[in-house]
Parts: sequence; structure tokens; C-alpha cells
Amino acid sequence: MTIEDDDRNSLINYRLEQANETINDVQLLIDNDRYRAAVNRIYYGMFYSLLALGLAYQFEPSKHSRLIGWFNKNFIHKGSIEPQYGEYINQAFNARSKGDYDLYVDFGRDDVVEMFGEMQDFISRIKKYLEIK
Repeated sequence: MTIEDDDRNSLINYRLEQANETINDVQLLIDNDRYRAAVNRIYYGMFYSLLALGLAYQFEPSKHSRLIGWFNKNFIHKGSIEPQYGEYINQAFNARSKGDYDLYVDFGRDDVVEMFGEMQDFISRIKKYLEIK
């Protein structure tokens, strides 16, 4: 399926809006001591911004790991985006997977708040990259 340019731009904006909305969601979850749910939303906020980046480059995979691999290969390893952003998304993916699938996970507030800051930085960096593309 080919996406027309106008539709592609609308989808990019939609994904960035989703990413921004998750920032508010995460703050609410942290404020209410819902750390496992916050970690899930932290990851998805980053993921939505990566979907926007993928759309901008006509890369639309069905698997999360494939999108993250593409990002690391084409942006982190090539030096277009700083290495810490590859670390942020990889750590968030792993934490979200643990929270969703491990038998028992207890995320501490300080760790989640730190991840939240990384999420906001990640989304901001992807948006900045898309602006200069």
C-alpha cells in the first residue's frame, strides 16, 4: 500500500501527537504511583515518535524490534542522532517487555522518573530531527 504525501504528513503528525499525549499520561501515572504502567507508556511514547520517523522515510515495519533496529542502524550508527537515544529506546523496550511479561517486576519511582526524562528528551530529539529533514 502506497501512502500519498498528504496522508503521510498527516500520519506523521498523528504519531507525534500520540507521543506528546503519552507525556501527560506518564505524569499522571507517576503521580499516582503506577510505575509499571508508566514504564509501558514511556516506551510507547518513544515508539510513536519512531513510527513518525519511519513514516518520514517510508519505513513502516510491523515489528517493534525491526523499527528499533532500523533506527539504530540508520541514525545512531551513522551518527545522525546521538548514541544515547539508541540506549534510551533499547532500555525502554527492555523495561516495557519486563513489565509486561515477567512474573514479577517492581519499578522504583526514581528509575521511572529518570526514564520519563529520557522519554521526553527522546521525543523532542526525534521531532527536532524531523524538522531539519
